[in-house]
Amino acid sequence: MHTDRNSLFDQLWQSYEAVTPSAAEIHRILGAKEGDAIVNDHIALRTFNLPPVGLDALAEHFLTLGYRQGGEYHFEAKKLYARHYEHPDPEAPKVFISELLVEQCSPELQAAVKNLVAQVSPESVTADNFLYSGRHWDVDYDTYRKLLEESEYAAWMAAWGYRANHFTVSINHLERFETVEQINQLLKDSGYTVNASGGEVKGSPEDLLEQSSTMADRVPVRFSDQEITIPSCFYEFALRYPKADGALYSGFVAASADKIFESTNAAM
Repeated sequence: MHTDRNSLFDQLWQSYEAVTPSAAEIHRILGAKEGDAIVNDHIALRTFNLPPVGLDALAEHFLTLGYRQGGEYHFEAKKLYARHYEHPDPEAPKVFISELLVEQCSPELQAAVKNLVAQVSPESVTADNFLYSGRHWDVDYDTYRKLLEESEYAAWMAAWGYRANHFTVSINHLERFETVEQINQLLKDSGYTVNASGGEVKGSPEDLLEQSSTMADRVPVRFSDQEITIPSCFYEFALRYPKADGALYSGFVAASADKIFESTNAAM
């Protein structure tokens, strides 16, 4: 387990950026000059609710760094359960971890996912690099396609394994932009597709959180039998509003997160 938070997030970023070529480009169009920090609001990680890779196993990497559990979230249609974690240091990125409730899925999906997870050694899950270690299993393209028919989330996990599914720009910390709409317009003007599921802006000032995201980059991934270009990771943007006590809201809005998951949807 990492003993240094910055080093963990640096490694997570490198693994994410390697399959998300738009990330560095988006920094450039946001006007980030060398030395300008783009503040990361949160990252998201995905997993299956099977030992040894369940949500708690991933969370342990953050608990050892002083993170504490925040809210929990249920996504019944997508068969997902999630929790977020936050650090006493308000500048530390929040962490959103979700897991697929495998037992609620078809017998075929359950068998395929159990076969993937059976290839993961328990020792690797506690290793320093687990959260950015990618895929621990062999999977062929046909298995990916079959998973995709039932669960986009399961297919994404099968293809990409353990890495940040997205990083999130904190709009509150940007100097030149104040609204999610301004960011979305900039992205569209620069040729990016904004996730429009549920509207381009998810959430509202009443929810104390507004979010938007790009649609995931498409990059080649090597399956055991062939290389295919599929959706990888995406970039999210978050604007937080103050609660009654003046502190910025630090939780998440389930209805918005539900639509953000669709940023990695693949056109079948």
